[in-house]
Amino acid sequence: MSSPAAPGTRVLGQARFEAGTLLRNGEQLLVSIVLPLGALIGLAFTSVPSLGEGRRIDVATPGVLALCVVSAAFTAQAIATGFDRRASVLRLLGTTPLGRGGLLWGKALATLAVEVLQWCVVGGVALALGWQPVWGGVPYAVAYLLLGTWAFVALALLLAGTVRAEGVLALANLVWVLLLVLGGVVVPRTQLPEAVSGVVGLLPSAALGDGLRAAFGSGTFLAGPALVLLAWAVVATALTARTFRWSD
Repeated sequence: MSSPAAPGTRVLGQARFEAGTLLRNGEQLLVSIVLPLGALIGLAFTSVPSLGEGRRIDVATPGVLALCVVSAAFTAQAIATGFDRRASVLRLLGTTPLGRGGLLWGKALATLAVEVLQWCVVGGVALALGWQPVWGGVPYAVAYLLLGTWAFVALALLLAGTVRAEGVLALANLVWVLLLVLGGVVVPRTQLPEAVSGVVGLLPSAALGDGLRAAFGSGTFLAGPALVLLAWAVVATALTARTFRWSD
């Protein structure tokens, strides 16, 4: 009997499998690539909704990149994990040498891989449309990418580990729409009604959007949004550790 591969090799193998599964699923591909591209092109060639000051493509692109993170780390991951739990895939993989920790790390790395692909596609199209990012802000954008991924993957696992698969499907898509419209992702929260702008600023979606707009727009790092993302990530991770169910 052969011995199991090294832990790192097992995690990378699971990450490749998870990423391939996400990209082969038509619905997940629609949410992860097609819809963000549609949002970018729509915002670039229309004047509604208002995005505030600055060149429209320069304001829209960081917001769409934030939407990519929400799509891959929350919506796609919640749906995939929810149905894996219903099919007892999670319970089975948890008993293999991969282990439960390796499975979760594989999901996180797969999400990052999909996000890198999203950013390359969306960023490439945006550059072709005239986007002019401040390249000095790229390290800050990467920091927000990592924090946002942590926060939204933790939220996805919290949802997928406590709600039945059909409910996960409905709720994940509903939350995606609500965050797109009112979550401060694509439309800066400064353009939302004053009565809700302050509350929206506490959401991880708005924090990610604000952070990326500052990073790519002026090359600055905003500590406030980073702390909001960190708080959501820590709390969601703690709740997931306590409530996650590996099978129905």
